[in-house]
Amino acid sequence: MKKVILAPDSFKGTLSAREVCAIEAEAVRRVLPEAEAVCLPLSDGGEGLVEAVLGIVPGERRRAEVRGPFGEPVEAAYGVLPDGTAVLEMAAAAGLPLAGNRLRPLEASTFGVGQLLVRAAEDGAGRILLGLGGSCTNDCGIGMAAALGYRFLDESGAEVPPLAKNLEKICRIVPPETPLEVELLAACDVDNPLLGERGATYTFGPQKGADAEALAFLEAGMASFARVLEDFCGWDAASLPGAGAAGGLGAMLAALGARLTPGAELVLESAGFDGLLRGADLVLTGEGRLDGQSACGKVVGQVARHCREAGVPCAALCGSIGPGAEALYGCGLTAMFSAVRGCGTFEEVRRSAAEDLGALTENVLRLLPSPRGGAGRRCTEERG
Repeated sequence: MKKVILAPDSFKGTLSAREVCAIEAEAVRRVLPEAEAVCLPLSDGGEGLVEAVLGIVPGERRRAEVRGPFGEPVEAAYGVLPDGTAVLEMAAAAGLPLAGNRLRPLEASTFGVGQLLVRAAEDGAGRILLGLGGSCTNDCGIGMAAALGYRFLDESGAEVPPLAKNLEKICRIVPPETPLEVELLAACDVDNPLLGERGATYTFGPQKGADAEALAFLEAGMASFARVLEDFCGWDAASLPGAGAAGGLGAMLAALGARLTPGAELVLESAGFDGLLRGADLVLTGEGRLDGQSACGKVVGQVARHCREAGVPCAALCGSIGPGAEALYGCGLTAMFSAVRGCGTFEEVRRSAAEDLGALTENVLRLLPSPRGGAGRRCTEERG
């Protein structure tokens, strides 16, 4: 064993991708001292995108105060690259961790995301890469658009507050006199469309706090607004892969001219992942929870596909394994393992996450042949 690539996403709410790499690299040093561990923290467009991109292309970190999902002030970090591109995460203004116990998708807003876009443009960004993922919202991006100056009117011409609970009331979209003039690239963490069984509401609504009644109400609102959105932009943005990302924010961004692209693939390409795979004996990837969504544009599925093409074994180390995770074997994943070692509350799991992941990594690596002797190699932080 000469080279192990560590290419995880973050474990949402517990460990950043960089922390996961550090834990796994230490296990490699203990079990396979002769091997090189190449650390590549990744993101699919959700939490960690700014950190992942700045780890590949050195840039500057900045902060801005914007509205959180329920109007409270939050401090959002973003990155600025040497070419002037700004890298933002919608989760910094409307992510699940910001909601805490307030899971109210009918009222959660992406307004702060629009404020963050405006701030980046005011700072001189001509191109913005916005990560879509990890949201607590289901407002189809109308909050974000409102912050950019768009107005939403009902059938009588009265203005409608831009909240998910009001989507079905909207009959017309009025653009601002001076729209934001930047190139927008949206890095999607999933490829789901806006509507239907695989859409934003039915796929992701339950984790945002929507019960059966709320799901039906939100889906009806989304379907009604999708028709208004098509009248506004002249084409069906709702059916695009990624339109359902971040509670439908993908659809709104596409209608406003943004290009939707798979976030994990964008980061892997930027890092030169295919080149790194040459000479690799094993890739360890992972995220907090593996399930059926993990094969739909997320980091683990994309990493597995590249490994399959290169003929490199790929194992996923995660916090937990949920329904549908077996779809990852069709992507090229060799094996998957859960780090959770017993029953407990999320807080208990969070406290022991680092220790549990370290133990899991060591146990997996002990399955591999390790020639005796040889000096250990230090973990190298890959920057492209």
